[in-house]
Amino acid sequence: MSAAELAAFLEEQRTIICATNGRDGFAHLMPLWYVVRDAEPWAWTFAKSQKVRNLERDPRATLQVEAGLEYAELRGAMLKCDVTVHRDTDVVAAFGLELFERYAPAAPGELDDDTRAMVLAQAPKRVALQFRTRSSATWDHRKLAAGVY
Repeated sequence: MSAAELAAFLEEQRTIICATNGRDGFAHLMPLWYVVRDAEPWAWTFAKSQKVRNLERDPRATLQVEAGLEYAELRGAMLKCDVTVHRDTDVVAAFGLELFERYAPAAPGELDDDTRAMVLAQAPKRVALQFRTRSSATWDHRKLAAGVY
């Protein structure tokens, strides 16, 4: 995928798989909702989660986003990232509101008062994760059928 295709792909998908390095040497894989900010995926999670503990020991993660059911439709991206864990409650709250604006069942960009209150109440228990991509690999099997590769 080109950079523009990758950006469009990340914008249209809804779940990213985050792999952190576990203390026992095994990868710890977890799904996250995310928002792309300035070409970087961001997510939030509980501050006491295993992935945050892993990132405190080793601030690297591999992300994967994929789509497609049939082999000829498969497409995706793997991003090797350095991760910054943001703990400032104001930063976390602002990001949480942005995240829920993307995923809320109401009209995109509009949060109802209950959802806004829930996000603000959870922010002190959460962190925002900023993923800075070091390198990436992408695939789009739809191009194979079209003879693009």
